[in-house]
Amino acid sequence: MQLSLQELELFYRLHRSLLFFVDGRLGILDPPPEDPDAFCRRPPEERVKVRDALATHLDLIDAYLAENPEGFAAEELDVVASWKHQVAGTFFVFRYLKQYTVFLDDREPPLAYGVLSLADAFEDLLGPDVPLLAKTVLLPFLGRIVYDGLLSGYNVTFGPGVRGRLKVAYDAAKKFPGIITTLPRGAEPPQLAGPKSSRTKSSSRPRAKQDETTQPGDPSIPAASRAAYEEVVKKIDAFCDEHLDEEFKALCRKAAGLLARKRPSPLTRGRPAGWASGIVRSIGWVNFLGDPSQPHHMKMSDIDRGIGVSEATGSAKSMEVRRLLGLRPFDPEWTVPSKTKDNPLAWLVEVDGLPMDLRRAPREIQEEALRLGLIPPAGRIVGR
Repeated sequence: MQLSLQELELFYRLHRSLLFFVDGRLGILDPPPEDPDAFCRRPPEERVKVRDALATHLDLIDAYLAENPEGFAAEELDVVASWKHQVAGTFFVFRYLKQYTVFLDDREPPLAYGVLSLADAFEDLLGPDVPLLAKTVLLPFLGRIVYDGLLSGYNVTFGPGVRGRLKVAYDAAKKFPGIITTLPRGAEPPQLAGPKSSRTKSSSRPRAKQDETTQPGDPSIPAASRAAYEEVVKKIDAFCDEHLDEEFKALCRKAAGLLARKRPSPLTRGRPAGWASGIVRSIGWVNFLGDPSQPHHMKMSDIDRGIGVSEATGSAKSMEVRRLLGLRPFDPEWTVPSKTKDNPLAWLVEVDGLPMDLRRAPREIQEEALRLGLIPPAGRIVGR
């Protein structure tokens, strides 16, 4: 979804005026542009410098509002004032939807933003293949979120491990706190005179209905599966505390949470002990728990006995868990953190359609991948 022509003209008029003002105060461009129109004609890499400077000098927005160099109306200045709530950073452009494009930020856990494009659709700008990585600034605009028109893409595509992790993060963010469509969240949009102002009130929806489906605790676990989830987790915790460690327990809990959020949740069918055994078996299978060379080593049947189910039940539930969650050996998302640095799949991304081992990538790419969590945090940066 894009802005209307009237909205687009307003956005550019306000935004270029603000950035021209920022450059005048900070003296970034040499020679300085003569007016906002001249500023817009500067190369994108120069305008990005001013944009990035504004992100670290948001107090200049107050100075702009006080001076009002272009004589804008009060409601137009309200739009500029709202840009103090901008979100700058690196984002995963995750999914194109009819009403907006989903951007996931690089925090942990990620937040999901519903972002409108400006003159051209994001799919036309970036191509059909998502997810992809981009650096930009998100701005509130008339009750919605837009990007600032300056977007730097990275020529990196992601393999199934990263795609799977992003899908899990997106599903979790969609359930809680939900897709963010206003900045700050829940804010009332500035109202402009004219017929288009009525369009800006549609982004907020009552949340009471959603709250009725949850109970105290983790708000992302639906009430319908919470009791089953808690019983499964209780058995997982008891087994991992006695036989494994906190890393295995955390991954098993994560798997149980994902199964509990499915609608309908499979955890509500069958005994909790069976699901607990199937989950521990599955995480152990990904991490080669049956290999005697591993620090933690046990047979799959030992898991069944420890949790109190038959081997046939444990095996059947494990196959179902692996199918539901799409698990596979060496899966980076489901590898215990202490082993991630030794997992060859954890280092692979696609660049120009070809797999690349990030350990052999240029140092600046390694550093960015490390910051985004695409490679193990314990990984040593190599190269120059």
